[in-house]
Amino acid sequence: MLTEVHIRDFALVDDLRLEVGAGFSVLTGETGAGKSIIVDALSAALGERAGTEVVRTGAQRALVEAVFDVSDCPKASETAAELGFEPEDNLLILSREIARGGRSQCRINGRPATASLLRQITSRLIDIHGQHEHQSLLSVATHVDILDAWCGGEAPAVREQARGLHHELVGLQQERERLRMDERERARLVDLYGFQIKEINTASLQSGEEEELAQERNRLANAEKLYAAADEIRSALAEDGGAIDALSAASIAAERIAGMDQSAAEVVDRLNSALVNAQEALAFIRGYRDEVEANPERLEQIEERLDLIRTLKRKYGDTIEDVLEYARGLAEKLDGISGAEERLAELDGRIVELEGELESACAKLSAIRRSAAAGFENAVVKELAELAMKRTTFQVGIQPSRPGPTGADAVEFLISPNPGEPVKPLAKIASGGEMSRIMLALKTVTAKAEIPTLVFDEIDAGIGGLTAQVLGEKLASLGSKCQVMCVTHLPQVASKAAHHVAVRKTVEDGRSCVRVNILEGEDRIAELARMLGTEEVTGAAATHAREMLSVANQGTG
Repeated sequence: MLTEVHIRDFALVDDLRLEVGAGFSVLTGETGAGKSIIVDALSAALGERAGTEVVRTGAQRALVEAVFDVSDCPKASETAAELGFEPEDNLLILSREIARGGRSQCRINGRPATASLLRQITSRLIDIHGQHEHQSLLSVATHVDILDAWCGGEAPAVREQARGLHHELVGLQQERERLRMDERERARLVDLYGFQIKEINTASLQSGEEEELAQERNRLANAEKLYAAADEIRSALAEDGGAIDALSAASIAAERIAGMDQSAAEVVDRLNSALVNAQEALAFIRGYRDEVEANPERLEQIEERLDLIRTLKRKYGDTIEDVLEYARGLAEKLDGISGAEERLAELDGRIVELEGELESACAKLSAIRRSAAAGFENAVVKELAELAMKRTTFQVGIQPSRPGPTGADAVEFLISPNPGEPVKPLAKIASGGEMSRIMLALKTVTAKAEIPTLVFDEIDAGIGGLTAQVLGEKLASLGSKCQVMCVTHLPQVASKAAHHVAVRKTVEDGRSCVRVNILEGEDRIAELARMLGTEEVTGAAATHAREMLSVANQGTG
């Protein structure tokens, strides 16, 4: 159960600490005193959305902490442990810090957590019913959720199965629709990619050929100059009296010297090497000269080839390798586009399968709902009878609908508050007071044992008199089964509480502040008298307040 709430710099609250007891507790105070602020702050600590506007003026951040004793809530403990937040001494301390700059930090027992993790854990700890939540009953879409909460058992698993199947089905249907709508675009791309691939493949590009062609073009463009230079080299080496003859004569003379002086042997080796190199150079240059020739046709071919390569590079890549890689990518895209028809066939087959699986899951879910509907109706009627609506007829209308994420049922609550009148949609005929009681009845019958704390924020709106007395008794009875907190303006409800907290708005140092006090004895009499419409602690109102507490104590005793 919830044991303590600490709030700092949240809305009008500067620093507030509230200890919460077991059973039924009420928060009372004048309108605008800050009662609902406390509930809003608690919601923020549980991971619900909280904007920067909740940060108190002049403060940089708001902080809310909620302490839960989970010793009697094993499922919440297990969930927390599974998520990596083992309770310490059977306590879970949840905190939420909201900075004015927009950042929000959540912690569980001092360790960072996400808001979604907070919600997963607290969904098994506490259920908050806000003062406007009864309006959700006006939305028929919420009725199926309420019914499923009652069904329990395998209903959540089957509903999750239906949700998953529907999600996958919708995704595949959308993909199929896109493929069908994009048929013209696919045809355009097939033509485009096919042309580009053909253009690249027809060129038969080879890696490195551009460099080779550039060299050959350079030779052909300078053929006459290259031939003349090569012939000049040949003449210098081979003609009579040329370099080779001179080196040969020098080598012979060196050998004569070496024959007489061995120290000259090194000169012989060098001259012989020079002679061999000159002879090899001559052989090369003769071949080179013979190959060099002016060939305008070949030069034109090379220029055209290089121009083609430049064009392809300008369109498809910086290098020949890039162009070839681009072509490979096009081929893959073309395969993907060309496979669209096959994908459509696959999608059609899988969609049929999913429709069948979804239909089966929806049928199973419908059977569960129809089987549980009568028990749910009886439970709600019983609760309504205890809330002074004894002759009310309550029915669950279940009509087939198109399969969706919540199944294939259109669920709507029908009611007839007056005997003899036919049932009609709840949203159309229930008054405000009736709606509040219906919401309490639904909360009561759908509250699971593993959720130990229920919070009601002004659920008594729009009711009074005997109905208020019955509502207080009902909340007190519910408080014997779990922890109940209720923000109320009704003394009939407040008098039934085991714990009474007064909320006051004061002005301190020129600033509005929210303060809380646990009321007992005469202080509680005074608060009930105020709620009855007087500030006096004597007289009829005070006497009435004492009688109300006396009756409440007799009821609990």
